[in-house]
Amino acid sequence: MNIFERYLSLWIALAMAGGVLIGSTAPSLVEAIAMAEVASVNLVVAVLIWAMVYPMMVGVDPGSLRNAVKQPKGLAITLLVNWLIKPFTMAGLGVLFFEVVFADFISPQDAQQYIAGLILLGAAPCTAMVFVWSQLTRGDEGYTLLQVSVNDVVMVFAFAPIVALLLGVTDIVVPWGTLLLSVVLFVALPLAAGVWTRHLLGSEARIEAFRERIKPWSVVGLIATVVILFGLQGQVILDRPQVILLIAVPILIQSYGIFALAYAAAFIWRVPHKIAAPCALIGTSNFFELAVAVAISLFGLNSGAALATVVGVLVEVPVMLSLVAFANRTRGRFERRNST
Repeated sequence: MNIFERYLSLWIALAMAGGVLIGSTAPSLVEAIAMAEVASVNLVVAVLIWAMVYPMMVGVDPGSLRNAVKQPKGLAITLLVNWLIKPFTMAGLGVLFFEVVFADFISPQDAQQYIAGLILLGAAPCTAMVFVWSQLTRGDEGYTLLQVSVNDVVMVFAFAPIVALLLGVTDIVVPWGTLLLSVVLFVALPLAAGVWTRHLLGSEARIEAFRERIKPWSVVGLIATVVILFGLQGQVILDRPQVILLIAVPILIQSYGIFALAYAAAFIWRVPHKIAAPCALIGTSNFFELAVAVAISLFGLNSGAALATVVGVLVEVPVMLSLVAFANRTRGRFERRNST
């Protein structure tokens, strides 16, 4: 374990603080980064995520995908949690907190906006960052790719109807540019590069040696991504800290609750840990590019809905790192259960 992985929580905390500092002291730099955007996908962040995903894709053996299909349990859990549970629990938590628990602290109009943003987050499972979380938990590369790919296909058909049902809005326009560009940037291109790299290296020994050399750059990319994300929202964090904390509460409960549900189901069903960990992390993480894009298109750039989706971005990394640590600590329990 290299120094970046050993003290990852410390580096992330410093990156968050550094991002906020940069956002408040160098707004022109942050604005330049923010303008490098296509179809609501920030290209600077995209390059860093691509760098994070690529090392894992090098480990994907195309032939292993056939074997992955023969293990349906992990796929069944992630589909059930992501599409039949997660959007509805997020909507329920939004209503509970913003119409009941926090009703005395915010206006009814703002409450509806925040609920809408939470629904958009809940209906969009992760596409890109889950590859990073899977790598940090030593997940099965091929199976993680399969789970993400199937969820992306389902998202094409299910995202708009679920959001329309929960929001009561009928004119949901899915930002196809954002969806398709994200799939190409974060799945298709890294996978193609990984397969090409494997072909060039040839033997498994050379492939593993190459992965060990480039693996630290994945963590560096994660730290740099956190700096940029918090830099882009640094002023919002400083201007509206109380609101951000209120929005973060249901997101935190949802994140840990969904992970616990999927992870427990995988444990009970004797799913191997290398499949169970990514399976649970996919539902916990969110496709924030899609959620932010839809929030802006439906409610406007400065809306409460857009702010709620942005808070989802800010909360995600520290939450996911804590769950990665928990998954790694409990690997032995899965292995002992599956061996009996």
